[in-house]
Amino acid sequence: MKKGKLIIVTAPSGAGKTTLVKALLDSDKSLCVSVSHTTRPKRPKEEDGVNYHFVDEARFHDMLNEGAFLESAEVYGHYYGTSQYWVNEKLNSGRHVILEIDWQGAAQVRNLYPDSCSIFILPPSLETLTQRLQERAQDSQETIADRMKQARSVIEHVCEADYIVVNDDFATALDDMHAIIRSTSLKVVAQQENLAELLSSLTRN
Repeated sequence: MKKGKLIIVTAPSGAGKTTLVKALLDSDKSLCVSVSHTTRPKRPKEEDGVNYHFVDEARFHDMLNEGAFLESAEVYGHYYGTSQYWVNEKLNSGRHVILEIDWQGAAQVRNLYPDSCSIFILPPSLETLTQRLQERAQDSQETIADRMKQARSVIEHVCEADYIVVNDDFATALDDMHAIIRSTSLKVVAQQENLAELLSSLTRN
């Protein structure tokens, strides 16, 4: 069975990362998304085990000390972590796994999985990003101002990713992400493993 690919998706808050990933999952059943553990409070309409595994700080640190996380980071004063066991299980079953994580976690994962694919989603402008955060109506103006300040810092790490997608027109951004994910399966290093038998038969004397 061919192994799945690990796809890292990073973006500043409000760039549309979660909406794009949901659309990817709806249109490609070979994909699945890791549900992170977090200590941040649950937002309206979020479900435990669907959007995140919501845990308190004591439980999070216990899991961290047990080595349960593939990566972990503190973002906006809250902790986030990705289950190492779950990710490896899905990859070994042939599923492509999407990680929605911040740039700190992305750096950790790339060190562990150098053949992973990293996508950075950008907004078309800072003005658009501010508008999207306001339209979510989930945060106070003070929190939005803090997120915008953090966004500039996050965007400074864009060059660490393999691909950049600008989420201006949603359909175009989604098509771009589909193209990137398809291209990762066609790389020589992946095809050498997937097509080992064919390559052997074509080069055998």
